[in-house]
Amino acid sequence: MLFLTTTVLALFIRIFIALCTRTVFQPDEYFQALEPAHHIVFGYGHLTWEWLSPQPIRSIVYPALNVPIYWILKQTGVDSYGRLGDFLMVNSPRVLHGSFAALTDIWLCKLTRRTIGGRYVSSVLLLSLTSLFHALSLSRSLSNSLETSLTTIALTYYPWNGFFAAQTRSDIQKMLFFAAMACSVRITNAIIWAFLLPSLFWKMRSNSKLLIMCCFDIVIIGGTTLGIIFVLDTIYYAQPTFTPFSFLITNLSGVSLFYGNSPWHYYLSQALPILCTTSLPFVLDGIWSTLYCGNPALQTLLGVIVWTIGVYSLAGHKEWRFIHPLLPMLHILAAKSLEKSNTQRIPIRRAFLGLLLVTLPISAWIVFVHCSGPLSVMSYIRNIPENELHGGVVGFLMPCHSTPGHAYLHRPQLANGGLWALGCEPPLNNQNLSSYRDQTNIFFANPHQYLLDRFPNRVNPAFPKSPHPASIPGQSTFDDAWRHEWPRYLACFGALLDEPGVREHLLGRGYEEVWKSGRSWEGDSDTRKGGVRIWKWREKS
Repeated sequence: MLFLTTTVLALFIRIFIALCTRTVFQPDEYFQALEPAHHIVFGYGHLTWEWLSPQPIRSIVYPALNVPIYWILKQTGVDSYGRLGDFLMVNSPRVLHGSFAALTDIWLCKLTRRTIGGRYVSSVLLLSLTSLFHALSLSRSLSNSLETSLTTIALTYYPWNGFFAAQTRSDIQKMLFFAAMACSVRITNAIIWAFLLPSLFWKMRSNSKLLIMCCFDIVIIGGTTLGIIFVLDTIYYAQPTFTPFSFLITNLSGVSLFYGNSPWHYYLSQALPILCTTSLPFVLDGIWSTLYCGNPALQTLLGVIVWTIGVYSLAGHKEWRFIHPLLPMLHILAAKSLEKSNTQRIPIRRAFLGLLLVTLPISAWIVFVHCSGPLSVMSYIRNIPENELHGGVVGFLMPCHSTPGHAYLHRPQLANGGLWALGCEPPLNNQNLSSYRDQTNIFFANPHQYLLDRFPNRVNPAFPKSPHPASIPGQSTFDDAWRHEWPRYLACFGALLDEPGVREHLLGRGYEEVWKSGRSWEGDSDTRKGGVRIWKWREKS
């Protein structure tokens, strides 16, 4: 009964959050998940350099989870049922990923019971369901989110007590299966198992038969998983492709530093406080207690956390979400601290409960309100009249990937140049990082000059499609292919209109503002502030 209640509650909350999300967090939730799947089923969608480079680094395994949903909508014709079709195209994948997110909460309760005992389950469930970072990220179509769920499930079957019974091999096989699935979603998940598997081998050192069988299972399950990845990617790319290897080689080449280079202490000084928020004091206390207690399961969990953060800290490019799979383990440490020396009837002291619940209004803000403009503009574009959906319809003068792509629009008229946007391809040809500039960099260095140099002097009322709707991976930053045709609509952030000469240039070409959304102060950079604006060309009478 308790399991059923937990399952229903987790599913309701995670799917509710997924369906109600009106804000953006990371472009990858669209361009590394939904866009490739939409491209497979409908034949169009924006594919980024990770998919188009000579050595692609993204596996189709994770995006393929969305393919059945789009395929069913296409085969039934529901995708073209007006507003209902639009609703289902956007929200059906959200239900799927909300369901995946609920697995983290459900299996975290099982993991807690197996590591520190059943009395801590209600506390850890509260920590998980009220987590600010889970609210922000877990229900989104990010590979890190599914990685978190699969890792939590795999950890549940790890032999934490060190005793090997008859069902141990079965549990280990389940652990390896879900660990392999997590690694197929994100190959870097192997870092976690690079710690846990040697630890498991050490525990098995006196049981040679079980150790040999475990090694056999690792070879079979791991080899099968890698083989499936190779076959699926080879079919998708129509050439022999092993994306885990390409991913590692590309990132070791320094391309990842194009997206930012953070200090070594980033995960300690920024990521952990953001992941844990108000539970951080209890996490730290749980860590301190674990260092001096005799619970081997907690000590192993702490070892995984320290090891994983240590390895990730060696890389230059760092992001909060990279260590998202560690958050359920951190919640277990916090739950241990919360109930320590607590004699009250309720599992958590009222003062502590109040501190934890502070995250709820903040979560509501970041899910429903903060930076909602980039999603709202998709609704506006979907409602452009049918008679205006021809030729060059929309151009995005925004930093690359500021909004979702075709999967959120689902208008075939916008494919193949009907919609264009600025790109941000990294230096794939070993260019100097310090001097390399992508299309977005060059545009925002002098927007008015870019408009003068790369757009016609006058708007063509026929609105011809842009011959280059996206920048090409590996292309020269000064290539003449970066030329645009004036579209019927222009989308931009309000900050662009404050740049010298830009507003006057658009007005002089016959454009005027017809829509805006969002708050002027929102945005993670100066170029994304000012809210989202739509300007439309009006024929002069």
